[in-house]
Amino acid sequence: MKRRTFLLTGAGIAGTLVVGWAVRPPATRLVAEAASLPLERGDVQLNGWLTISPEGLVTVAVPRAEMGQGVLTALPMLLAEELGCDWAAVRTAAAPIDRIYGNVEMLVDGLPFHPDEKGRAHAAGAWVVRKIGRELGLMVTGGSSSVKDAWGPLRIAGASAREMLVAAAAARFRVDPSTCRVERGWVRHASGLQASFGELAAAAAQIEPNRFPVLKSAEAFTIIGKSLPRTDVPAKVTGAARFGTDVRLPDMLHAAIRMAPAFGGDWIKFAANGAEGMPGVKAVLPVSSRAAGAARGIAVVATTWWQAKRAVDALDITWDAGPHGGMESAIIATRMREALDARRGAAYRAKGAMAAAFARANRIVEAEYAVPFLAHATMEPQNCTARVADGKVEVWVPTQAPSLVRWIAARTAGVTGHDVTVHPTLLGGGFGRRAELDLVVQAVEIARSTGGRPVQLVWSREEDMAHDMYRPAAIARLRGGVDSDGRVVAWEHFGASGSVMHSMVERIGFAPMGPDKTNAEGAADVPYEFANHKVEHALVKSAVPLGFWRSVGHSQNAYFTEAFMDELAAAAGKDPYQFRRALLAGHPRHLAVLDLAAARAGWDKPPAAGIARGIALAESFGSIVAQVAEVSLVKGEKGMAPRVHRVVCAIDCGQVIHPDIVAAQMESGVIFGLSAALFGEITVKGGAVEQRNFPDYPMVRMAGAPVVETHIVPSKAPPGGVGEPGTPPIAPAVANAVFKLTGKPVRSLPIRLA
Repeated sequence: MKRRTFLLTGAGIAGTLVVGWAVRPPATRLVAEAASLPLERGDVQLNGWLTISPEGLVTVAVPRAEMGQGVLTALPMLLAEELGCDWAAVRTAAAPIDRIYGNVEMLVDGLPFHPDEKGRAHAAGAWVVRKIGRELGLMVTGGSSSVKDAWGPLRIAGASAREMLVAAAAARFRVDPSTCRVERGWVRHASGLQASFGELAAAAAQIEPNRFPVLKSAEAFTIIGKSLPRTDVPAKVTGAARFGTDVRLPDMLHAAIRMAPAFGGDWIKFAANGAEGMPGVKAVLPVSSRAAGAARGIAVVATTWWQAKRAVDALDITWDAGPHGGMESAIIATRMREALDARRGAAYRAKGAMAAAFARANRIVEAEYAVPFLAHATMEPQNCTARVADGKVEVWVPTQAPSLVRWIAARTAGVTGHDVTVHPTLLGGGFGRRAELDLVVQAVEIARSTGGRPVQLVWSREEDMAHDMYRPAAIARLRGGVDSDGRVVAWEHFGASGSVMHSMVERIGFAPMGPDKTNAEGAADVPYEFANHKVEHALVKSAVPLGFWRSVGHSQNAYFTEAFMDELAAAAGKDPYQFRRALLAGHPRHLAVLDLAAARAGWDKPPAAGIARGIALAESFGSIVAQVAEVSLVKGEKGMAPRVHRVVCAIDCGQVIHPDIVAAQMESGVIFGLSAALFGEITVKGGAVEQRNFPDYPMVRMAGAPVVETHIVPSKAPPGGVGEPGTPPIAPAVANAVFKLTGKPVRSLPIRLA
């Protein structure tokens, strides 16, 4: 930890030595540098975030991907609150690629600090990273950071535009601006004079924007905190919403692909078997680039996708398994256990004197937990549409990272980034998978051979399941000691897995450096007040490509931590809820969340016959979530299995923007995490993934979905994330309920009972 602080502080010092950079004022996020918003006839752009039409319609630039989490509503609400417009007049547009739209707070969240650390090193590190983030302007949706990052810029943009409109009105009325007020899209004066935003926009645009406008206090909010109608729902209901697979362009072709089954494999030879003469087929061609983790394979281009898919199925391909053909899930697990045995790991937390603490423990509990690789399995198939013509590239893609799409498309086509136009679409599920670039590489490579005609590449479900970027398999060994009063005197966590960050960095052509924070998040940063706490992690690399999966390291580490918490509580003879309470005396926000979940679940009352309750608490992405799961055991196809009836969820996510969105995301996170806890497992044999489709990789179905209740703790803290924090607690909550029902701790996922 001291070395980490030294490195971060050193980075800050090094930054100050860069002449002309560190002393410069922060890069503004108010006015775009190169890009402008799309303007309809008569629209006026007041800054980089909004335009106003003569009719008073306000169009807000949204730089984050809409994949069901509500950014097309929550982000415009921030601007509309400060602008003072009528919500019914708000429209949205995808932000162009420009530095002002970069996601700065996502990078800050990646700093390796414990949430309780708020000292000078943390402030210096955050300052440096924010400065770098503003310069990079990386447009990425991830880390549950969309609202956190927009909280400042969009409110400033709205308030600055409001001041410009008021100044324009005051000049027209010949009054002092301080005597004017803004109401629902109008600037009004006590004398009765008034003008609409649409009437004032052109004059307001001539006024210099104020980078430091006065923002509203929380007590003055009239939009933030309300469950307003979502802007994306009407088009989704009518079918007008355009996802990636909905893209249709003049003269467009379609492509299907068959990729090498084994990771790192390749084709040796292929026979068309008449595919070239099948109806609609235009070309059969190899796809060879491995950039951004793209797998090699054979593609068919045809008039329709079904024609292309049928032709791909007809191909006779001989595959070379490559250097990883002998890889098996069991071998990877053995390597992780060997690393655990050898204690080859990096320290992420080291507090207290562990040996002395364990020596005075009245009872010591040891446990090994394991989780498998997991796929994203988004509902919308993986797809990308590309056109390469006259030295220009256009890409239509459901992406979480449009600026990276532009970069990789330019690199693949051999052009500059200025020659690439990216058209982001709605996402039919993202979960981290659509931050990847492999599909873009393939689509652009195929489009280079179609004579300027656009081509839409769509993967089959089988190809998607076999060529995902997976949540790492992981094993953790935990050891805890309790004294004669049942208090925790020592907690040790040693984990092993691959690194998501290293895997991704290598895919885009860079050498990974240092430990990966995501390997220990949910373990090293727990709020429990352990006097003696040690967390280490061993990096065990394999050929399985790893990617960001909803809640990332928290998804496995919250399970390890919270399941072991119940084991220690049992050893101490304590109630699991009260056991946790005793470790949170100095964390009132966490305690309030835990108490709310327990109270609303009726923890102090016995459940119905045959049902047990399990509880879990996890902080992730700036939000605190506690969940209580009510579970019974039912007879399934393969013996007894858990049936989750009800999940009570409590959350403190700071300032709430849209309560219904928070509730929807908690429900979504619970179902997503529950699917993984009960069913999710990707296994590798012969260097290839064994699962092929949903019969092999099932999800929670409607008939098996629990009732999910969400309760929000009021808070005036800055907003936290809500897209991912609902996922980490559900697996341990269910596992802990099963522990009560069976008397045996659940030490591996998915949950399987004899």
